Amino acid sequence: MTQSSGNSECKGCNINLLVIFINNEWHESTSGKKFPTYNPSTLEKICDIEEGDKPDVDNAVEAAKAAFQRGSPWRQMDALSRGRLLHKLADLLERDRVILATLETMDTGKPFLQAYFIDLEGCIKTLRYYAGWADKIQGRTIPVDENFVCFTRHEPMGVCGAITPWNFPLLMLVWKMAPALCCGNTLVIKPAEQTPLTSLYIGSLIKEVGFPPGVVNIVPGYGPTAGAAISTHHNIDKIAFTGSTKVGKLIKEAASKSNLKRVTLELGGKNPCIVCADADLDLAVECAHQGVFFNQGQCCTAASRVFVEEQIYPEFVKRSVEYAKKRLVGDPFDARTEQGPQIDQKQFDKILELIESGKKEGAKLECGGLAIEDRGLFIKPTVFSEVTDNMRIAKEEIFGPVQPIMKFKSIEEVIRRANSTEYGLTAAVFTKNLDRALTLASALQSGTVWINCYNALYAQAPFGGFKMSGNGRELDKYGTLAGDTGIHPKPPLSLCGGIWASLAPTWTCLHL
Repeated sequence: MTQSSGNSECKGCNINLLVIFINNEWHESTSGKKFPTYNPSTLEKICDIEEGDKPDVDNAVEAAKAAFQRGSPWRQMDALSRGRLLHKLADLLERDRVILATLETMDTGKPFLQAYFIDLEGCIKTLRYYAGWADKIQGRTIPVDENFVCFTRHEPMGVCGAITPWNFPLLMLVWKMAPALCCGNTLVIKPAEQTPLTSLYIGSLIKEVGFPPGVVNIVPGYGPTAGAAISTHHNIDKIAFTGSTKVGKLIKEAASKSNLKRVTLELGGKNPCIVCADADLDLAVECAHQGVFFNQGQCCTAASRVFVEEQIYPEFVKRSVEYAKKRLVGDPFDARTEQGPQIDQKQFDKILELIESGKKEGAKLECGGLAIEDRGLFIKPTVFSEVTDNMRIAKEEIFGPVQPIMKFKSIEEVIRRANSTEYGLTAAVFTKNLDRALTLASALQSGTVWINCYNALYAQAPFGGFKMSGNGRELDKYGTLAGDTGIHPKPPLSLCGGIWASLAPTWTCLHL
């Protein structure tokens, strides 16, 4: 493992780019390979990144395993001190908020104000939430037969692997890192190859805060190499992944073929947004619009199947088109911009191909449907009406700025249609009728159900999906639990569901 004495210059941001972060030191890749990261707004290369591979992952795991050994500085640290470190890390994110939001905008193309006020705010709040949990994780005593004393004790799991996505690189990193560190685990992190900048910057803050060497290790690289090395590693005890269902299946398979490491997966979604005839139409139109177009449509929670009761369908479509036409697309550093570019050429091409499929299969294109020719990877906000359930745009996860709107006649019908998908991540219901809201919330097969709102995500509320949308939960207290009891927490109204198994209970007994 070679330590790098020099850092490559990051074009356009005037800071030094940090490379592979292992044992609180910066290293060049073992292979000497590098890979580029691009600004999707301009298609210009930002800089080159050291490309981690299996030997680099092995080195990172070795450091994480040593940091987790009994008697190490990290294992000897009391829970309150772990919480203080997380609070200090949150302080540094607040101090460097402009830098981090700038890096996130350059690397992802998301509007700067969104990165600053939503992504960074979520990171800071999540770190502070789990900082408060560090000294409040408790077992319990259990009355048993005869003269025996029975008690449970929650222990950290060990070395945890985290593979993060490109749509919310920093926020998803913190969602995984905060509960793991709060419980005393160590980490090996692989950020998405499209967006490694903020994750690497976090490495410098980890060292500045004073986390012991080896507690957090960051290895940028590609999924089939660095990601596969984490998934198959016999000395990694737990892995958490946010990304596509296709890759999630590969990770679960790799985990089962190696050491049966525990796996938490937050995967795709084709989320129903149900608008009843009695809904506040202004609220429903605005929330459905933001629900599908937020972050360029690149959200697993996107409201990508909008079901509208037939009495109000024409008016809902009309207002949705008006919203879409007014949405400002352009430079993400312009304060007026609401929508930036798609992440890369592959995603850009996939979205346009699905838009074309909607046209060919008979959906009515109300607006958009085209790329903005004179810019980078920008697509006009697109609205389709007269969409039917058998169309590709109604079945496949588009992950782009496309709103398919369908109509329904009855509550039983919309429940059946909303549930007729392999996904089950989120859902939303818009109605003024409490009975209808409760009926739909309990009937929808989704880990999260929002009532008269959308994308209401909080560190205090668990998040995760059913079916092909993944396994386990993140955030809330569930983020500190092992998640092996078979329970799928499902909130009744506008809250969420979530687990990132960071602790393993010594003995768990559940009878249903």
